[in-house]
Amino acid sequence: MSFSDLFDSGFKKRNEDHFAAIVRVAMDNGFISDDEKAFLDRLARNLDISEEDYKLILKDYASHPINPPFEYDRRLERLYDLVRMVHVDQINGDPEHKLLNKIGVGLGFHAVNVKYIIDKALTLVSNGADLDTFMNEIKNMNR
Repeated sequence: MSFSDLFDSGFKKRNEDHFAAIVRVAMDNGFISDDEKAFLDRLARNLDISEEDYKLILKDYASHPINPPFEYDRRLERLYDLVRMVHVDQINGDPEHKLLNKIGVGLGFHAVNVKYIIDKALTLVSNGADLDTFMNEIKNMNR
């Protein structure tokens, strides 16, 4: 039995749906920029999306449901993971903010507040905050 056999097909499907939702967010302006494409390539590898599935998702991303986490803590966990990926990938400046703002809205954060949430998230991640610190700081950023 291989390591990948330990995970059910539901795990793979959730990763594909999560990836497709991010592709949909990236496509909201009708195209994927070079920075977004590079990020999607790395994200696909991190989520163990096969090359074949990657191409299918890019071609037909709208057929996958968008399932942003309902629980606020789960949205914060996903945001933390994605901000860390963008930070590690060294996508800096305006492309970083645009991409993360789109993803933040896609995760269910309100469009009016997402800029402030992303700015705070980037600061926390660049300062090496762990998940617990990240979640506490984001939850209490207005106090």
